[in-house]
Amino acid sequence: MVRHNNQLPNNLPQLQNLIKRDPVSYKDEFLQQQRHYKSLLAVFTLRPTDFNKSLDELIMFMAQIAHCYPSELSTFAQELIDMLQTHGPVLDKDMRMTFCRALILLRNKRLLTPTDLLSLFFGLLRSQDKELRKFLESHIVSDIKNLNSKHKDAKLNRNLQNFMYTMLKDNNAKAAKMSLVNMGIMVDLYKKNIWRDTKTVNVISTGCFSKITKVMVAALKFFVTVDANDSSDESDSSSSDDDTPNTREVIMANKVSKTTRKRTKNLKKVKRLVEKNKKKKKQSQSSNFAALTLIHDPQGFAEKLFHQLEKRHERFEVKMLTLDVVSRLIGLHQLIIFNFYPYIQRFLQPHQKEVVRMMQFVAQASHEVVPPDVLEPVLRTLVNNFVSERNSSDVMAIGLNAIREMCSRAPLVMTEDLLRDLAQYKNYRERSVMMAAKSLIHVYRSTMPHLLHKKDRGRPTEATLEIVARKYGEVDAKEFVSGAEILLETENTESCNNSDENSDEEWVNVSHSEDENDSNDVDNEDVVGENDEDDEESDSDDSASDYKYINQGQSICIQESSTNPKIKPKIVTKKEQLAEKREKATHVSSMRILTDEDFKRIEIAQLSKQMTTAKNRKRPAERDESSRGELVRLKDIENIYKKRKHDKQTRIDSIKKGQEGREKFGYKDGRLNPFSSKTNREKKKTKNFMMIKHKAKGKAKKSFKDKQIALRNHLTKLKKMK
Repeated sequence: MVRHNNQLPNNLPQLQNLIKRDPVSYKDEFLQQQRHYKSLLAVFTLRPTDFNKSLDELIMFMAQIAHCYPSELSTFAQELIDMLQTHGPVLDKDMRMTFCRALILLRNKRLLTPTDLLSLFFGLLRSQDKELRKFLESHIVSDIKNLNSKHKDAKLNRNLQNFMYTMLKDNNAKAAKMSLVNMGIMVDLYKKNIWRDTKTVNVISTGCFSKITKVMVAALKFFVTVDANDSSDESDSSSSDDDTPNTREVIMANKVSKTTRKRTKNLKKVKRLVEKNKKKKKQSQSSNFAALTLIHDPQGFAEKLFHQLEKRHERFEVKMLTLDVVSRLIGLHQLIIFNFYPYIQRFLQPHQKEVVRMMQFVAQASHEVVPPDVLEPVLRTLVNNFVSERNSSDVMAIGLNAIREMCSRAPLVMTEDLLRDLAQYKNYRERSVMMAAKSLIHVYRSTMPHLLHKKDRGRPTEATLEIVARKYGEVDAKEFVSGAEILLETENTESCNNSDENSDEEWVNVSHSEDENDSNDVDNEDVVGENDEDDEESDSDDSASDYKYINQGQSICIQESSTNPKIKPKIVTKKEQLAEKREKATHVSSMRILTDEDFKRIEIAQLSKQMTTAKNRKRPAERDESSRGELVRLKDIENIYKKRKHDKQTRIDSIKKGQEGREKFGYKDGRLNPFSSKTNREKKKTKNFMMIKHKAKGKAKKSFKDKQIALRNHLTKLKKMK
């Protein structure tokens, strides 16, 4: 019997392996298979709806060895493209998938240009084959990503974006939607940081005005999705522990020689401030909307979108999406759309569906450029419908939280009488309402404290002296870096150190009592001594001298200053102090380029000012805009200070979590030797109750009569013994 190990040319995998190793030797076998392929293709063209297994295998065989015979297979790719373009919708789904796979193989071997293949695949997205659409989508995204991996191919990107722009105008819903949904092509390319440009965003924005509801919803969802890539990139590149002052640095900046309870309390306050600032930076990074910032005409886009909302009758969920996008655009770009506020005002009712999200949209659309007269009716509606004792405590707390978020972005909308009325809820019987009212008071402590009652303004700090309240339309143009004057003080102390090293003077550790320090703090807050020049002049006239102390951590730099009793210390007002600080800060900002270390020192000094109490000073206006981002978080409005009831499984999980790493509950055996015997008292705890029942009764208390009888018997017994 003869064994036929060589089954060429019928064994296509074996022939494919041999051709790849030696194309010249097996060219005749290849030509035979090519003729077979052309005959089968001609037959298949007559009936494209039928599956042909032989043709399916030959197409993949030709695609695998196409690089071995480029001249003979020069028209192979075009033949497959013509078949898909001519008979694409009616082809058998398996044959259509085979054609696409073969073209991808040719593209990977660089035998096909990316423009021809991608334009073909975009057209095939209209097909009814869901599996094919997913396959093509993944290939398009990966191919464009690979093309732009080393450098951006601007010409290819521009051509493909124009092609996708025409698809959005297509009446075929599936073809247009595939470019916009969350797993769609353009959204994927944007999230993968491949097509992260203005053209991509503006092409997607045209989908918001599509007549097809699914396309419009997909485009709106793209704009309301938080850009996770932006926040992660920024957190990796810009935010680090080295850029922010840690607790140790702030402690060193405020270090004193003696530890007291007052300074320990200040230390805890510093730690809270540092953690709070870090938390604010993380929150500002998490709310980043690069897509909304890339829109060409945000005012026109928002007006057109709001006009569409008023005219079209869509589902309530679609209206909510549209309101969300419009409110974000208004807050981010500080747009003015007066009709937006009366439209959303009618939905602000406690019984309204998704009313908390409506409050979120109102707060997002509030900013300082909107006139207070436009926002005041919305504020009154929130107060009348929610902050009323006829409602539950949760409704009142949510209403106060919404008012707080709204007023933190547009503080001028609040009037003095209304704010003082709302501040009275700080003594409400329910904790949720009380905490919501206190949070509103805290907002106006840092923005417009003169609207609050004096007892609600809080304890002033040195940081509040440098902040001035702004009126409507007033722009706070900075000419200097706030807090830069601390750099001059640092340089002066360093020069003082150098001069001390070069002279006979030296650093001396001086200890102060707590009472002396407190008295010095009070004296130094409102009274500032004369200039150094005056001190030097008076020093030459008078032989008596004392010492002027400059606190530098644990050491004191001692300089001579005059003590002429005829010269009285000059009292410096708050305005003069502020003017002097601004002049120093402007000088520093204009004369030198600030480094990272300089900004670090400035931030440490600003934190120190927040913890240093300004005694005997009225609290001026203060602004804290860094804590408020363009996005209002829903949990900030829903945040109710109340302990919620948990279900049984949640309670069990909480109990188990608390038991981790804890010693076993129960009797703790204190014996040094665990193998030693136990006492009878310890053994009694493990015995059966019936064994110790007779001992468990204990001594019964005797009655008065029994005591009389016992005493009589005892006396009788003693009498007999005599």
